[in-house]
Amino acid sequence: MSNNHEIGGLTAESMLILDGSHGEGGGQILRTALSLAAITRRAVRIFNIRAARSNPGLAPQHLSAVRAVATVTGAAVSGAERGSIELTFMPDHAPRPGHYRFDVAELAGTGSAGSAILVLQAVLLPLALPRGASTVIVRGGTHVAWSPPYDHFADAYLPALRALGVPAEAELMRWGWYPVGEGEVICHIGGRPNGPGDQPSWIRPMAALSRGALKRIGGRAVAANLPAHIPQRMADRAAVALRGLGAPVDIRAERVTAACPGAGIFLRAEYDTSAATFSALGQLGKPSEVVADQAVEAFRAHHASEAAIELHLADQLLLPLALAAGPSVFTVSHPTSHLTTNAWVLGQFGIADIVIESTEPCRVSIKPKQQPTPDRQTQ
Repeated sequence: MSNNHEIGGLTAESMLILDGSHGEGGGQILRTALSLAAITRRAVRIFNIRAARSNPGLAPQHLSAVRAVATVTGAAVSGAERGSIELTFMPDHAPRPGHYRFDVAELAGTGSAGSAILVLQAVLLPLALPRGASTVIVRGGTHVAWSPPYDHFADAYLPALRALGVPAEAELMRWGWYPVGEGEVICHIGGRPNGPGDQPSWIRPMAALSRGALKRIGGRAVAANLPAHIPQRMADRAAVALRGLGAPVDIRAERVTAACPGAGIFLRAEYDTSAATFSALGQLGKPSEVVADQAVEAFRAHHASEAAIELHLADQLLLPLALAAGPSVFTVSHPTSHLTTNAWVLGQFGIADIVIESTEPCRVSIKPKQQPTPDRQTQ
């Protein structure tokens, strides 16, 4: 298969080689590279995958992301095995809209609570670019450590995408906690809106330098297959801690059913111009009050920084903003290793210039270079 593709002005002249140990050295390099390979149709080889982790190489959720993006692009893949530290990914065609179903445990060939949310994030933007709607169902972990919980995906990431003009909605069908998983999320992706075939990117740029006043704090404290006092204690603790901010606080206590026990608290702070989410997960022997305190502390750090964009959302916004119709700028409390690493991956693909300033709060500027035109991708 030839690697010399021209996609809306983006030419894959040769295979791009990425060092997976760069920066934070985790799975984000892999996921961003997969999304960009799908969008640009550029073949990519990644070595030293997750080299900075105690269990390097591809874990079940990473294998699932590889196979999911390969499915929507017809990619030829080598190295897609559990524990593999090197992967070659060669898309055959542009992402094709459709109805897709992915199971982390099934794709990985073993039982797993690997993150369904990270799989969704890998395929969402590639499927948002061509004309035609898609439905993606992913089964796996929905609220697990070291990955965004469903509540962040639905209450922060997707609203931010919609504000940029990318239509996407999600619904939580089943909760999935560590270690069993078996949760399920359905995501509906609207695809490229109607317009002239040669129209530039319709993704709107962002200018988010301030956030305005705090309007309200909402959220839920959740326990699966556990006594009712656990979510209630989390909710009560957080509500007391958040008093005195001059904004209403409404945190619900919920009990849900799942394939295994689990607990966590998920907060959403709404400001005049933006929203931010904060969460913490329970574990055996960890008091409910400590779980609540962790989520509240994350909120307080963001609130004190006066940044417009929350830490975890900041690195996730780089890819859509690199595809936008014009330059973007936002502030975040400080540059994380995930932010700088994602900026590096985007730079390797050459689709945007990203400047991360050493200010407080940190100012991030994104200037797109080239735009894919999905109409030509899907011919």
